[in-house]
Amino acid sequence: MQMKTRKLVFLAVMAAVAVALSIVESVISTFIFIIPGVKLGLANIITLVIMYYYSDRDAFLVVVIRIFLTGLLYTGLFEPAFWMSLAGGLLAFLAMFILKRVKIFSIMSVSVFGALMHMVGQILAAIVVLDTETLLYYLPYMMVIAVPTGIFTALVAKKLLVILKKQASTTTK
Repeated sequence: MQMKTRKLVFLAVMAAVAVALSIVESVISTFIFIIPGVKLGLANIITLVIMYYYSDRDAFLVVVIRIFLTGLLYTGLFEPAFWMSLAGGLLAFLAMFILKRVKIFSIMSVSVFGALMHMVGQILAAIVVLDTETLLYYLPYMMVIAVPTGIFTALVAKKLLVILKKQASTTTK
C-alpha cells in the first residue's frame, strides 16, 4: 500500500511540475524563438521520465492531466492553443510510445521523434482550428527546431532517470 501511495504522490508532483514547466516555457519561448508556438518542450522531460521510470500508461495520464490543467490555468480550456497542445501532445506521446516499444531506439531517438510529431500535431490542429492551410509553411522550420529541443529534452530526462534510479536503490536498502 505504501508503494502505491508513493507512486501516486510522485505522479501528482510530476504532473504539477509539467504544468509549471509548460507555463514557464510559454513565457520564455517568446524571447528565445522567433516562430510563434515553438517551445523547448520542457514538459516532455516529465513525460519521458515517467515513461522510462514507471510506465507508458502513467506517462499518458500525466500528459493528459498536464494539457487540461495548463489549458484551464493558462491558455484557456478549449481555446485554439488548447487544441493545438492536445493534438501535439497526443501525437507526440503516440510516436514515443511506438518507438519505445520497438526497443531498438534510444531515449534520444524517442524524444526527438516525439518532438517532431508534436510539431506536426500542433500544425495540423492549427490548420483545422484556425481554418488556414498557410500554417503548413511553418512546419519545416518547426521541425528543424524540434531536433535540438528533442535532444535537449532527452539529455535532461536521462540525467533525471539516473538520479531517480540511484535514489530508489538507496531507499530500498
